[in-house]
Amino acid sequence: VQLQASGGGLVQAGGYLRLSCAASGRTFSSYVVGWFRQAPGKEREFVAAIRWSSRITYYTDSVKGRFTISRDSDKDTVYLQMNSLKPEDTAVYYCAADSSLIQSSIRGWSHYDYWGQGTLVTVSS
Repeated sequence: VQLQASGGGLVQAGGYLRLSCAASGRTFSSYVVGWFRQAPGKEREFVAAIRWSSRITYYTDSVKGRFTISRDSDKDTVYLQMNSLKPEDTAVYYCAADSSLIQSSIRGWSHYDYWGQGTLVTVSS
């Protein structure tokens, strides 16, 4: 499956953006789709994930209540709605997918087989 991430940009603190991750080649039907981010000089970190079939969602604590992950089966696309953005949210955001993740593996970037290109999110103070 090929992933295409989009939607990044420059926004002021308190603003919002919506990232999209579109699949091609295969559908997401049995996949877990996750969003990760990597700030300069920092390790890649888990942001959110959704299990496509059940719509169960997972979030890192720092984005709970601000970010929402969702999916559109008609468009085979996963979205990350990011509200109340903070400067510390600045990073390159990546979407990733895998077809066989157990719950304990969902937050680990190394467990995902498919990756999209990154999209840069910059939040100014």
